[in-house]
Amino acid sequence: MSELPQAKKSLGQHWLNDPGSLKAMCAAANINAEDTVVEIGPGQGSLTRYLLRQAKDVVAIEFDEALADKLPRQLSADNLIVINQDILKFDFTALPADYKVVANIPYYLTSNLIRVLSESSNPPSVAVLLVQKEVAERVTAVPGKMSLLSVSAQFYWEASLGRMVSANLFEPAPKVDSQILILKRRAKPLFSDIEPKKFFRIVKAGFSSRRKTLHNSLSGGLHLSKPETLAILEAAGIDPGVRAQELSLDDWHRLYIYITITIIN
Repeated sequence: MSELPQAKKSLGQHWLNDPGSLKAMCAAANINAEDTVVEIGPGQGSLTRYLLRQAKDVVAIEFDEALADKLPRQLSADNLIVINQDILKFDFTALPADYKVVANIPYYLTSNLIRVLSESSNPPSVAVLLVQKEVAERVTAVPGKMSLLSVSAQFYWEASLGRMVSANLFEPAPKVDSQILILKRRAKPLFSDIEPKKFFRIVKAGFSSRRKTLHNSLSGGLHLSKPETLAILEAAGIDPGVRAQELSLDDWHRLYIYITITIIN
């Protein structure tokens, strides 16, 4: 253990060396010999070793310059490409279509990474991310517990939960447990008649005041009068007294249709 690089708290680094968990991540991505796999934050290379055995190529994006410099010497594999860069600034269009992402990522990165992958013109076919258990549950939430994060993720992906990974399997141990989050890109858009920018403007307005009813949050967030908002909700068949977390994606779609017809140009 003394040979392992020192984890940097500022970068949210927690090393995972548990074979069962690492194999479960690879299995969730269904990696084959033709795949290009992107690993984010490979760190000391524990997961990288498994990926290299199964994939055609592994592109490891490491923000920590010292780790990025050390990894190729540690593993010495012909199918490994190490890039020292911030993943949020990485050009995903340079990758082959249908690449896969498999990564144990810092907790603070989760929401932004899902957004970047979702909005990319060349998104992965699947992303298997080891994240904070609570966040994984938020992403896969059902109506009643929805959030802006879950609506955003499920709009682009089929989201499911994989293996739970106990905090004590990491070095150093984080304060909470982790869970494998599996995001499979939808083969076709969930709704063919939606302009995402307008759709998420409405969703963000709905979640702008979580303690308020949808009637009030939409009215304030979209700068609509209360009577206008009430008429739209009634036309869409949505109870104005519900809160945003109670709506399904189908509800948001219906709401989008009625709002764009009457309000948003």
